Amino acid sequence: MVNSLNTEHSNELADTNVVVGITGGIAAYKSAELVRLLIKSGAQVRVVMTEGAKAFITPLTFQALTGNPVSDSLLDEQAEQGMGHIELARWADIILVAPATADFIARLNAGMANDLLTTICLATHAKIALAPAMNEKMWHAPVTQANIQDVQTRFNDLHIFGPGTGEQACGDVGAGRMLEALELCQMTCALFSSKPLLGKKVVITAGPTREAIDPVRYLSNHSSGKMGYAIAHAASLAGASVTLISGPVSLEPPANITVVNVNSALEMYSAAHENLEQCDVFIGTAAVADYRPQNTAHQKMKKDQQGDLLNLPLVENPDIIASVAKSEQRPACVIAFAAETQDLENYALRKLEKKAVDAVVANDVSRSDIGFGSERNEVLWVTKDSRQRFGPETKTQVAHFIIHSVTEMLRT
Repeated sequence: MVNSLNTEHSNELADTNVVVGITGGIAAYKSAELVRLLIKSGAQVRVVMTEGAKAFITPLTFQALTGNPVSDSLLDEQAEQGMGHIELARWADIILVAPATADFIARLNAGMANDLLTTICLATHAKIALAPAMNEKMWHAPVTQANIQDVQTRFNDLHIFGPGTGEQACGDVGAGRMLEALELCQMTCALFSSKPLLGKKVVITAGPTREAIDPVRYLSNHSSGKMGYAIAHAASLAGASVTLISGPVSLEPPANITVVNVNSALEMYSAAHENLEQCDVFIGTAAVADYRPQNTAHQKMKKDQQGDLLNLPLVENPDIIASVAKSEQRPACVIAFAAETQDLENYALRKLEKKAVDAVVANDVSRSDIGFGSERNEVLWVTKDSRQRFGPETKTQVAHFIIHSVTEMLRT
């Protein structure tokens, strides 16, 4: 099992000054592990807490972890000339707010400076990263989504890390969970990396396709699109120009990428070939339907008109990944995904040869812990000369592994 990209003992943030801002959310308990990982990665860390944050975790915890006093006052008498906010704003290379509550994001977007954390964000020229953490209904509220969109345009170098999806402290299930500490540390490291895919164009397909039977019914599958969206975000962090061709999913698109929304396999095929010009890497994570109805009814098919048996002739859809690999505009690197239920390596090797791709990422979708819709994945990276397992890990970590593997492939 491969554990590459583990930041535990790396030095990726050497000589980097990180201000970790902690606001009043239950996810504040994860921030202690985040601070530990940032320090392990070589960063110098200072912590700023809001009053709400101190209701969930104590400043003493962070003072012990960092060896530095925790800042929580807008006018700190102990700071240089009593101007602690200016001192921290100048010191930071990045301000990472984790958790970033809906209230904090709203105040930051409004330009308010009524506590230390918002003030240093307004006073800094450093990068800012927000790790949203809130109830899923709060996250999907139109005003929160507007604040997320607006705040990215109002700050020159602001990044949104997440949120993740899953069960929340309140019992709801959905988007709004703060990402895990290791994921946030990796994303922070990526912002200061050498951007190995800078200047490269990456096209990714994600999600399912829907093949219409009539205006209200369709053939599809259980793909959530989470893996493809995570890869798109990882590629963007690595400096690539990313186009994400997405089937119908319930996911927020990553920032700073181009999204092309499609429904059917034929639409995805057309979008893929329309975006091949100057494409360096094509990654086909989409679960494309193998077949579509031969004829689509223009009106809803009535049960009493079909009899006891429904005859639904199907025709085969075009093979998107094979057509890209054999195209005159073939990218330098074409990666296929293989969602299998058994014998992963053999099926991956067959797909590698049949589709004429450079690598196949195989995963076992029969397993409930890493199958469709899950938050984690375990993959087998297969090329003509190598086999490499990774996971089970979060899909964010798997995405970074895949982008790292693609980067290495482009170098050879």
